[in-house]
Amino acid sequence: METLLGVLMGVGLAAACGFRVFLPLLVLSIAAKTGHVPLAADFTWIAGTPALVALATATVLEILAYYVPWLDHILDAIATPAAIFAGVFATAAVIPDLAPALRWSLAMVGGGGIAGAVQGATVLTRLKSTATTAGLANPVVASVEVVGATVTSVLAIVVPVLAVVAVIAMLAIVFALTRRILFGRRA
Repeated sequence: METLLGVLMGVGLAAACGFRVFLPLLVLSIAAKTGHVPLAADFTWIAGTPALVALATATVLEILAYYVPWLDHILDAIATPAAIFAGVFATAAVIPDLAPALRWSLAMVGGGGIAGAVQGATVLTRLKSTATTAGLANPVVASVEVVGATVTSVLAIVVPVLAVVAVIAMLAIVFALTRRILFGRRA
């Protein structure tokens, strides 16, 4: 059961990494430091003060940078592979007691896959926002992404099952809307 909860927590954190790369890792660091999340043995350093300070600094810089009009698109190009890596990392960090090959396979497929899917949805949303509002709505998109990353990260720690259900529902809605935008209404 502990392994299943770890996988669900990891997938929830990975989804949050699709919204923002560093914020979910900061939440994980805080939760691990306060003893709320057990980490895999080779990831215990995440609970240390240097990691906490580095992640807090990176989180603040990332959040602020997304409010700069031209920088948000540059960040999306960098954030896509970074989000996938962070999703793999976060998932591997919270899956205890599995053979390394299985843990990393689950982390790459589950964590990397969901982080990439969420990041792809955010990139499409930002592109649509830029195209329809000349970028004026991009700060709203950035704010929604921060809220999404925060809520998803906290849910992943507190109620991992609910976090995964919420992520699946959100992705289903985004994919349905994307399909409607790209292909028009189907009768």
